[in-house]
Amino acid sequence: MLERAAGVKPQNLQVGDLSSADATRFKRMRESVEAMKEVWTKSEAEYHGEFVNFDPMIARPKPVQKPHPPIHVGGAFPYGARRAIRYGDGWIPTARGDVAEVLPKFREMAREAGRDPASIEITLFGLGEDLDRVKRLAEMGVERVVPMFPPEKAETVLPIVDRWTNIMRQVSR
Repeated sequence: MLERAAGVKPQNLQVGDLSSADATRFKRMRESVEAMKEVWTKSEAEYHGEFVNFDPMIARPKPVQKPHPPIHVGGAFPYGARRAIRYGDGWIPTARGDVAEVLPKFREMAREAGRDPASIEITLFGLGEDLDRVKRLAEMGVERVVPMFPPEKAETVLPIVDRWTNIMRQVSR
């Protein structure tokens, strides 16, 4: 299954280092996502934005997923959540801390925007090997977790993969 994720890195947000490209990066990202959706869903796509601009064009083949491949938007609450609700199919919260605190607020924001909160998948990255936590997250509606593995040799990483496989099997029952 083809999926796309959208997000921007905060490294350039240091005080005094906000170039015009940084100031417009979210609008560029939004236009790029909107333009991709046009190309994926229209037999003859056209898009005219401030940063993305193209006249009628034909692009084939079209994605198998309908209406288009899912787009998961990364970002911290509340701004990344707003972008995910506006033009995403999923949200990847990037803030540290307890996601359980922001999920109810996220769902309320989605309802206020006319979106069904259940239609926006939640993905979390970088969790520790904690079966109980993964089960709690699943119960809260987190669709997927993505473990992070150290850049080590196979004898170090493969046992971690095995433990995560066991965690996923227990949660997916």
